[in-house]
Amino acid sequence: MRDEEIKKLLQIGVLLSSERDLDRLLEQILECVMELTRCDAGTLYLLEDDKLWFRIMRNNTLKTYSGANGEIPALPPVALSRESVCALAVLDNKTIRIEDVRHCQEYDLTGPIRYDAITGYNTVSMLVVPMRSRTGETIGVLQLINAMDETGSICPFTEDMALILESLASQAAITIQNVRYIKEIQELFQSFVRVMSSAIDQRTPYNANHSRRMAECCGRFLDFLNARAEEAGQEPPFSAQHREELVMSVWLHDVGKVVTPLEVMDKAKRLSPLQEARLQNRILDVWLTKRIDCLEGRITQEELEAVRRETGEAAEHIARINGAGFLPDEELAWLEELRGRTYTDQGQERPWITDEEYAMLSIRKGTLSPEERKIMEDHVVVTDTLLSQIHFSKELSHVREWAAAHHELLDGSGYPCRRRGEDIPQEVRIITILDIFDALVADDRPYKPGMPVPRALSILETMADKEGKLDPALTRLFVQSRCWETGETGRPEQKD
Repeated sequence: MRDEEIKKLLQIGVLLSSERDLDRLLEQILECVMELTRCDAGTLYLLEDDKLWFRIMRNNTLKTYSGANGEIPALPPVALSRESVCALAVLDNKTIRIEDVRHCQEYDLTGPIRYDAITGYNTVSMLVVPMRSRTGETIGVLQLINAMDETGSICPFTEDMALILESLASQAAITIQNVRYIKEIQELFQSFVRVMSSAIDQRTPYNANHSRRMAECCGRFLDFLNARAEEAGQEPPFSAQHREELVMSVWLHDVGKVVTPLEVMDKAKRLSPLQEARLQNRILDVWLTKRIDCLEGRITQEELEAVRRETGEAAEHIARINGAGFLPDEELAWLEELRGRTYTDQGQERPWITDEEYAMLSIRKGTLSPEERKIMEDHVVVTDTLLSQIHFSKELSHVREWAAAHHELLDGSGYPCRRRGEDIPQEVRIITILDIFDALVADDRPYKPGMPVPRALSILETMADKEGKLDPALTRLFVQSRCWETGETGRPEQKD
């Protein structure tokens, strides 16, 4: 073996040991063995379901190359029968070396000859090598055609070269198998993450698809950013690995809600159902006590009717306030006036509403009290704690940090760490925009109906440009991307 061949063989070994993308690995295997053997054409098959599937095909003379970038050639698979030389190599578990296709009596080579008649190609020498792992499992087949000598003339594949290719094919099979194992493990972990995230979302109908929607929207937004950079002749900002890491952070951003009480997550009104029932019953008691007074002659029928109207209006007003998304000043003033009303029950003076009920009803925005909001906000702390117990690979090393920081805002008003400005990574800024947008437009939240997309985008722009809470550049790009548009049934695109 010449020095350049030894050097090339070593280079192939390094390539095979370092590549982790299966599609790129298959391309490199065929490219390298064709270069090493100086052959004109080659095909790499993978064995699946007892059939050999075309994965990479290359023919320099015909200038054809199919199967690059994971695009599988549109050719029917080869059945494991003795009529095909590549299938025969698998069945007999041996390397097949043919010096001249048209003068070979040992094998049925009507297939290559028929191919030549269709394409005008001239198949002469062939080398077919099964790719076997250390355990003897056949992974696929390398089929090489027309070795070339130093003058460029077709010559047979040598026995020495066949031995070298057997060693390379074995190494390639092991690498393919390892890459498959790694991919299977990654897919298993990703599936587990999606299932776990979906299970947490499914704890409440008010959050059933939040993480999935965000993850899908995130993927489309990152693809938009990459395409935009490529159009400008720039390097895409998110590699496949970077993209996977960020999308996984989105899937896991709410994992801490696994311990958030449902009575907090599902709280559709300011008062709990029990509190609301007690208050409405008390308002009813006000009228009933006055009715007793009327029956016993202590008040007139007109006075009773006035009380009936007053309690009825109060009950309706309380119901409206209880389910409102935001309370203006006049509603707070009405509650303050209601707080001062009392009635006499069995000789004791009682308030229409208790201090606790007043405190809950006077929540300005949303349905949660400060104590309940603290419980809700603690989900990011729990997210960080839970994710700290997962041993993420180097490629996913930022998932914990990005997921746990998705409620941080640029002006320092976020939580839990009050991070601000440059202390908040770009990836966290993206997750925050996605999270706020989905919360605004979602129609499955307990405290409000879904907001129209234009209004939600306006709120994002206000938070970015006027309040300094969101990244202005990323917010503008998010608006331009229209990545929320899915066209899926059940989730309107809501085009502007």
